[in-house]
Amino acid sequence: MKLKVVLLATGGTIASRYDPTLGRTVASQHAEDLLKMLPQAGSVAQIEVENLATIPSFDMSVQFAFELARRVNEVLARPDVAGVVVTHGTDTMEETSYLTDLLLLSDKPAVFTGAQRAHDDPQSDGPFNLLNALRVAASPLARGMGAVICFNGTIHAARDVTKVHASAVETFQSYERGALGDVDGDKVVIHRRPVLRRSFQIDRLEQRVELFRLTLGVDLRGLKATIERGIAGLVIEAFGRGNGPTGLSALVRLAVENDIHVLVTSRCPAGRVEPLYGGGGGGRDLADAGAVFVGDLKGPKARLLLMVLLSSTETRKRIGEAVAALAP
Repeated sequence: MKLKVVLLATGGTIASRYDPTLGRTVASQHAEDLLKMLPQAGSVAQIEVENLATIPSFDMSVQFAFELARRVNEVLARPDVAGVVVTHGTDTMEETSYLTDLLLLSDKPAVFTGAQRAHDDPQSDGPFNLLNALRVAASPLARGMGAVICFNGTIHAARDVTKVHASAVETFQSYERGALGDVDGDKVVIHRRPVLRRSFQIDRLEQRVELFRLTLGVDLRGLKATIERGIAGLVIEAFGRGNGPTGLSALVRLAVENDIHVLVTSRCPAGRVEPLYGGGGGGRDLADAGAVFVGDLKGPKARLLLMVLLSSTETRKRIGEAVAALAP
């Protein structure tokens, strides 16, 4: 029996066309419209389509991403399905794919893809990316790799990948970690497999987690107001190895005393945080105040990880342990 791949369409640039009545490009195309440009897709697998939304990813909510991850699990639980492809806008694809990876209960692949150039652009990269994503989703080599992004011929782990360019087609990169593999014609080639993975099963997602980015001369009163608002978790994108201005450690201590879990990452695009420095807001001070350092995991993904960990009583008690395993 022919392999079946389910295509879940959510919108994004890959599904966008210029609307002359609005004078702007908008997400409007369905999965069937995308497949019309790929007559060869049928030779890869039997494609089943499901249109979940036609929205830009810059307008996507965390709740939608959570429901999408749950839908991916439902589809992959079917014995007739080999894998799933999700078409998605590039702006937040790395976040939705990582949330899906954290919640993925199957060893079958969940492959995210999209485009940097619109559906009606004469040089649209959407068809190329979608065909390659279908090939990865149908490949037995992709099993056990979790949620991945397939873009511009390369395959990236959801945990490691980042959108690094606003408009270039090679926008998704994994910095120091590198790609998992690539697609060469109709051949899927895997070079490495992600090891920093774990799946969580939750019924709801704790969304009261904020991300605060440090800048030169930052006014910490905004952070204090955020803490006093009654959030459940906080991620601080700190300087360098995980440092901040004098007074930051006092706010971290205030948050921890109010049962707010605090994670610290770096605003640098690469490298790990490590609690080394003092001075009132240095990394050692923040750790002493109760913050947990999250290695090389970047802020937006650390926020999603904390949301997931706060969503069940069991993992809420073991946040330090989970972070040590997933973001050493």
